[in-house]
Amino acid sequence: MDENRKLYEIALMAKENAYAPYSGFKVGAAVLTADGIVYTGCNVENFSYGATVCAERTAISKAVSEGRKNIVKIAIASDSGEYTYPCGICRQVISEFMPEGEIIVGKDKEIKVYKASELMPHAFAPDK
Repeated sequence: MDENRKLYEIALMAKENAYAPYSGFKVGAAVLTADGIVYTGCNVENFSYGATVCAERTAISKAVSEGRKNIVKIAIASDSGEYTYPCGICRQVISEFMPEGEIIVGKDKEIKVYKASELMPHAFAPDK
């Protein structure tokens, strides 16, 4: 199994921990750091919708909170039967911590890989 497929499979497992009683849309994410460490996350909803946290930001926050800011890949999975792409806020956070990284999304047995800059081409950045 290649690295991208393995990371996607880990994201699928992380999805099972999601707390999504309002939308029913469970999402899991897995990030890979340059030194080979994987951190997972899931979406955590709140009745006050603005307090909801996406799976991608959960995984990235876990990595950063452990001192790992060298994220190279993130895989995103849901049980929607469709490719699940990061929302706009998550794309901005992804561009902060992995501007040259890869985003992996899957559907059934297929996966697609994008550069972060493809999904967020004009992100806010300190050098712009």
